[in-house]
Amino acid sequence: MRILITGGRVIDPASGVDEVVDLLIEDGRIVRIGKNVPGSKFQVPSKGKGSRATKNPESGPTVDRVMDATGLVVCPGLIDMHVHLRQPGREDKETIATGTLAAARGGFTAVCCMPNTEPVNDTRSVTEFILDTAKREGAVQVYPVGAITKGLRGEELAEIGELFESGCVAVSDDGRPVMNGELMRRAMEYAAMFDLPVISHCEDLHLSGKGVVHEGIVSTELGLHGVPSASEAAMVARDILLAELTGARLHVAHISAAESVRLIREAKARGVRVSCEATPHHFALTEEAVRGFDTNAKMNPPLRSESDRQAILDGLHDGTIDVIATDHAPHTVQEKEQEFDVAPFGVIGLETALALTLGTLVGSGTLSLKQAIAKLTSEPARILKLPKGRIAEGADADLTIFDPDREWTVDASGFASKSRNTPFHGWRLRGSTVATMVAGKVVWEA
Repeated sequence: MRILITGGRVIDPASGVDEVVDLLIEDGRIVRIGKNVPGSKFQVPSKGKGSRATKNPESGPTVDRVMDATGLVVCPGLIDMHVHLRQPGREDKETIATGTLAAARGGFTAVCCMPNTEPVNDTRSVTEFILDTAKREGAVQVYPVGAITKGLRGEELAEIGELFESGCVAVSDDGRPVMNGELMRRAMEYAAMFDLPVISHCEDLHLSGKGVVHEGIVSTELGLHGVPSASEAAMVARDILLAELTGARLHVAHISAAESVRLIREAKARGVRVSCEATPHHFALTEEAVRGFDTNAKMNPPLRSESDRQAILDGLHDGTIDVIATDHAPHTVQEKEQEFDVAPFGVIGLETALALTLGTLVGSGTLSLKQAIAKLTSEPARILKLPKGRIAEGADADLTIFDPDREWTVDASGFASKSRNTPFHGWRLRGSTVATMVAGKVVWEA
């Protein structure tokens, strides 16, 4: 099948392209990039979604579909390197089918699913189940992340080599920290043998204690147990030192604290192989969002102070923070309607991430549009060594087309995700996905 995308502003941070050009797609790959494609080969009768081109008998073959992207941005398919699809085991919260459809609606063409499923993804069989299910039922590509320790218990290393061979692109105990420093060192040494990134959930459980929100004035006023920023930063410091010792590739998940940003900035300056990510909820919200005891604003790490949020913005601006990831963490309505202390941590984010990035970061001048797209495409691809995140002739036609100016109101009841736990319900956002294409197939379209 041949598809022609015309008139769009093509932005590809990997190659530096930012111009209005056409893309010709055939058999799942980009076969031509340039102005006035298809030129003399194709006769395009009209523009508009779903329009078809007719064959010109004097000029050769035709295209099957023309997609008019005038006034829209065409970029590499977005990659979310931190999601929770819940399957196997908690299909009441999310499934691979619903989670990947939510990803497609949000403009993501690939997601990396964390191992805290039931059973935990700590063996070849679970990894293969995820991959097989994604192949049959997934709307976008799924890359599994294997566990660092068996059962996420932090006691014994999982078979990292087996996980790598079965298709895992990284290892992590996300949702739980590896408290044992010796075990984390050995995990890094083993992962380094396969050049696998170790994705660290940085939290000192002894400092976190019974905390459910950021330790600060809001926790004091609400009478809730607080989690100090030092709980995160102490483990960031430890894991940076271990990465420096072992030469492993460390990726710090969902950073939230100013101290963490500073530590990572300094480590990068020393040449440590460390990268990190920030979530839209951590750069768009602060601890003030939990007033009223809204459990949809309860996540781990917690929403922190305005000064922490500003530090994250600074880290995104200066490149300390490499990636924007959602930490999409679905929960049932019943779970989130419990008392604040006992409700689970986590929020969903696949369907709001792009608009929040455009509004909060690009709209404020923190990032240019090209820089923002890089943190959602080429940077996660680089860290995970995926053959994705670029627009080039011969590359897979994984593409996102979005309208940077379209305004819409977040309505959680209309999400493709099975869950509704978003703190952004009712927000007026700008920027929305128009179409998502995976291997030349349109998997979602507005």
